[in-house]
Parts: sequence; C-alpha cells; structure tokens
Amino acid sequence: MQSNCDICIIGNGAIGKAAALGFAQAGASVTLLDAIAAPTAPATTTAPRQWDLRVYAINPLARALLTRLRVWDALDASRVTPVDAMVVEGDAAARPGRLEFDSYAARSDALAWIVEDSNLNHALDSALKFAVNVRRMQGTASSMQSGQADGVVTLADGGRIAAELIVGADGAQSWVRAQTGIDIDYRPYGQRAVVANFTCEKPHRGIARQWFTAAEGIVALLPLAGERVSLVWSAPQALAAVLLDTSAEALAARVSAYCQASLGMLAPLEASGAKGFALAMLRPQAITAPRVALIGDAAHVIHPLAGQGMNLGFADVDALLQAVAGRGTQRDRGDARVLARYARQRKESILLMHLATDGLQRLFAADIEPLRIARNIGLDLVNRLPFLKRQLITQAMGNKA
Repeated sequence: MQSNCDICIIGNGAIGKAAALGFAQAGASVTLLDAIAAPTAPATTTAPRQWDLRVYAINPLARALLTRLRVWDALDASRVTPVDAMVVEGDAAARPGRLEFDSYAARSDALAWIVEDSNLNHALDSALKFAVNVRRMQGTASSMQSGQADGVVTLADGGRIAAELIVGADGAQSWVRAQTGIDIDYRPYGQRAVVANFTCEKPHRGIARQWFTAAEGIVALLPLAGERVSLVWSAPQALAAVLLDTSAEALAARVSAYCQASLGMLAPLEASGAKGFALAMLRPQAITAPRVALIGDAAHVIHPLAGQGMNLGFADVDALLQAVAGRGTQRDRGDARVLARYARQRKESILLMHLATDGLQRLFAADIEPLRIARNIGLDLVNRLPFLKRQLITQAMGNKA
C-alpha cells in the first residue's frame, strides 16, 4: 500500500516536528514518520514535575521560528528562563582571563532562553495535533529510493511513502543520510557531557557561567527558573566516569568549587544524580542528495561548549522552509535547484560553527602552560574589543555578522 504526500520527514525529535509544522502551515501535505509512538500528554498530578536534565539555550532566531509556528507561546512559560548575560572564565592561575556578554549590548530582550526538552516537545506535539496537513505514522523505514519524479520510502511492513522531498531529521546516526551514501567526517572528543541540576544558594540573576579548563574540561552552569541551575560539564572520559559514579551531594560540592563566589553552595535538585553522553564532531560532506535534505544532527554535530546544536537545527528548518517557499511555480519541492539553494544558504553558518567549536575545544584541551597563558590573555583581549564581541554575539544569536 502506498501513500502520497508532498514532504516525508523521518525523525521524531524537535527539529523534525518543527519542520513538519512549518511545511504544513505553508500548505504542503506532510508525513512525519516516527520510529517510536508519538508521546501522550503527561498525566495531571499535584506533585511538582522534576526538571529535565536535557535543556537547550534557544537563541532569538530559533525563538522567532517557534513563534511563527505558534509553538513558543504554548510553552510552559514558568519553566522558561531568559539568559541576560554570559560570563566565561579561563584557568590560568595568575591571570585566568574573563569574557562577558550581556543582552543590553546585544540590543535584545535576552541572549537566549533556557528551555527543557520535555517542555519544547510537548508544545510541538500539541501543535501537531491541530495541523490538518500532517499525518504522523509509526513505523520503521527499510529502504529509500529517490529519482527524477519523487522519492519513495519503503517501510518494514511493506508500506510505501512517496514524496517530492524526503527530509532526514533522524539524528547523528541518521538512517536517511546512510541511504544517500553521503560520507562523513567524524572525530570523537574523548569527553562526555555530564548533566545534572542543582539549587543555588545565591540568585543566578539570569547569568550563564562557563569555565574553560585544560585538566577538567569545560564546566557550564545555565540558569533555570528560580534559584536553580543546569550543569553541562564536558569532561575527559576518566573524569566523567568519576563524576557519574559519585553521589549527587559530592558532585554538587565539586561544582561549587567553581561557582561558590557567584552562586554560593549548590545542592542536588534531583536525587537521581547526573547522566552523561559521549561527545564527538560529525560533519557530513553534503547536506542534500537527490530529493533529500538533511537537517539537525543528521546534518551536523558540534561540541556543546557554545550551546548552539539545537539552534543550528532550527536554522536548518528556517532555511529549508525559505528555499522551498521561493521555488516558483515551475519547480516541485524536491527540485535539485531548490535543494542547492538550501545547501548554499547553510554552508557558511555550519562551517563557521564547526570551526569555532572544534577550534575552542582543541585550544582549551591543550594543557601547556605558555598556551594556557596566551589563551587566557586572549579572553581578556576579546573582552576589551567591542566590535569583536558584537560579532561573536551576532553569530551566537543566529544573525548574519
């Protein structure tokens, strides 16, 4: 049995859902293929909901997209926290280095907004229920063909989905990307991101804080609603194993050594402690193939030190929607020239973010004293150059420099 649609999106994450909403609101018929069943709404309970360990720093460009999709206002606003400033500190003993950004200098309401994974996905799922042009299917894709006329995805149960355009939004281990034969550049960082949530003794005042160290990796604390913070510690493998094996109270004490002057002592927000996931750089050699476009982690995986992974994915969605909308009446949605326009538009931004995050990770992973002194002096230097700071802020906020 074959079903026909304009767009077939494979992937059940926030990026794929956002793309489905965008195309549907533009009048396209969309099939969203989930590898797992669509989540149901959380049960109503009087008990307070725990805070997610996975959070995202949504930049203004991503927020604007979610607003156009009528998703932003559907979020639980009581659990969305604006980032009003960011402070980055180095690790040299004599001269640690310091770099500061704030929303006033950026001429924005905030540098970013911290949103939990469940909050974002629940709002997207709710919006999809009212999207008349979207059909959500549960199933497993087994093969894919793309030709001049259309693309066809064959399912494990024998069903077929024919579409003008197939969108791969299925993550770093993308099945869609593998079917196209696109090669990838892959490099593990030898680090794990250790994530946990804490309460803080002093108010965080909407400031995101980050410490770059050679010996212990990169420690970031993101503000959550109330006097709470979310930890993302990009730690070397051996240290990550220790952190993940320690008690929640001991981890809080260890992180407090970095932030006690600004946040006071930390205490665990959940008794379950921390979780971790491996870090790597992944860069496909192309993000399009005949009748196929890749978005989100299927198109790029970067180090989380800049908090820009999800924002890059939403920028992919925005660019793909624009490329398809501007195709004209003579071309269908999967036309090679439409996909070439999408690839050109995303090439520079993705490359710059790869270079920036990979370069910073390499720079601060080197535990050599002269280099440590130089890079910390560099933080101070950038902090004193308003033009360069504005360029960095502009890129991080999703705008053209």
